[in-house]
Formats: sequence, structure tokens, C-alpha cells
Amino acid sequence: MRTTLAAMALVPTLLASSTAWAAVTVRYHNRDSRGHTWPVVCSGVKTSVTFGKSQTASVTIQGSGPCSVKTDAGTVVLKGGEDLEIKDGRILVK
Repeated sequence: MRTTLAAMALVPTLLASSTAWAAVTVRYHNRDSRGHTWPVVCSGVKTSVTFGKSQTASVTIQGSGPCSVKTDAGTVVLKGGEDLEIKDGRILVK
């Protein structure tokens, strides 16, 4: 009986900790000569993401996907693993 109760108490803890490890990682190439910081919503949690100017890199957004990135040109949905090109303030998914 104690083992069952201990297991039942452990399951919510493991589920909560697995959510904390969730993240969406994308690779990008920013062709603009300025960096961009846009608001992001991942599973209802609001945060932001910054893409450095004139560089190719990867960025990790904390939270479970899919994540919606709101740019001036519209909203882009990212699930993770995408290759992005940023040009003229727009995100293009390759």
C-alpha cells in the first residue's frame, strides 16, 4: 500500500518536471543588419525570442510547442527543428 501511495505521489512530480524541460529549438539565418526581438506564446505562456543581427545561429524558446511568434508581418507557428530565414523583418520557414 505504501509503495502505491509513493508511486501516486511521484507521478505528478515527474509530469511537472518534464514540462519544465520542454523547449523549442530552431536554427535561423538573419539576413537583416539589425536584431529582432518578438513576443512568443508557448502553451499559453508568454515570453520573447531574440534573433541576433546578420548571423546564423540556433535559438531555444523555453516552453512546450507549438510556439507562436508574433512579428510585424504576421504570426509564425514553430514546432521545433525548423530552419528559418529572416529577411526584411519577416520569418520564412524553409
